[in-house]
Amino acid sequence: MTLRYTATCLFGLEGLLGEEIRELGYERAESIDGRITFVGDEHTAARFSIRSRFAERLYLNLGSFRAVSFTELFDGTYALPWEDIIGRNDRYPVSGHSIKSKLFSVPDCQKIIKKAISKRLGEKYSVLRLPETGINYKIEFFLFKDKADLMIDLSGQPLHKRGYRPERVTAPIRETLAAAMVAISRPRENVLLWDPFCGSGTIAIEAAMMMKNIAPGLNRHFAFEEFPLFPADSYLKEHEAAESEIRETGFEAYATDIDPECVRIASESAERAGVSDIVSCFEMDALDIDTMGRRGTVVTNPPYGERLSSVEEAEELYRAMGQAFRRLDKWQIYVITENERFQTLFGRKADKIRKMYNGMIPCLYYQFFKSK
Repeated sequence: MTLRYTATCLFGLEGLLGEEIRELGYERAESIDGRITFVGDEHTAARFSIRSRFAERLYLNLGSFRAVSFTELFDGTYALPWEDIIGRNDRYPVSGHSIKSKLFSVPDCQKIIKKAISKRLGEKYSVLRLPETGINYKIEFFLFKDKADLMIDLSGQPLHKRGYRPERVTAPIRETLAAAMVAISRPRENVLLWDPFCGSGTIAIEAAMMMKNIAPGLNRHFAFEEFPLFPADSYLKEHEAAESEIRETGFEAYATDIDPECVRIASESAERAGVSDIVSCFEMDALDIDTMGRRGTVVTNPPYGERLSSVEEAEELYRAMGQAFRRLDKWQIYVITENERFQTLFGRKADKIRKMYNGMIPCLYYQFFKSK
């Protein structure tokens, strides 16, 4: 069975997500900012959801059509084969977004789409009122430049929620962004990766999972598992396959922080993620970092000054980091921050800068390849 899927990601991660889709063996059909559509089969939902490190959500793409009026939106929605997926008793709440489109009112679009689906399903099942008490199919619409894409959410909880981190941690970096930062830093065997502002330990944990080839979705479940469209054993087979691909590694990561509570959370998270054997969590001031005669890479997300401290305090920290990190000799350094003055404050010109987003916060990923 040939199916069209749409995977969404944080802005700036489209290249990494596209490469991941290719490596998983799927053909890309369309790409725009923050989303990639590709072709797969009925087993793709499980395979992709369990293995993707960079996607935020996975959707089943039901259809696309032009809609510049509510009549076109209704007719285009009504024409799609909703009964092939949604059962007589199932729920189908509608949500979505509209960008650069004539139909800009999201609540109005929701009502029209819901009405069109209800009309089609009511006619197909010969009922005047659908009970909506069964499986929950979350319908997502995306209107962009007057083109409507109608999709069904297959993820449930966002894919960045791996299941190893507590729900409530202060100023967390999203797991997908941490994985992207690590991938760009090219982690290697026998090269220490150190996050000296570890917070909940996400960067070090994502690095360790990557090097052990632990699939990000092994410790969670997904909405599609309830959908009859997908084989009942699909999740189990892909889960077992992913478990069999976990490997041993000589890689090691340090997750350190000046806050003992952060160190405790990071340690417990590393245990839940299955990487406590190669992630060392301990209390330490980031400014005391030293090579200890080892080869290494720093990948870190220091305070921005938005939630953890004032902007002035953050900038003083960046100046101190520039002085302290000079002792790291030939180590490569990767720092993400929203501060556009970071290079000046740090005292070095980055070899490369990449724009990324930490949630909705636009950030710059400063990459220093050579010692100064």
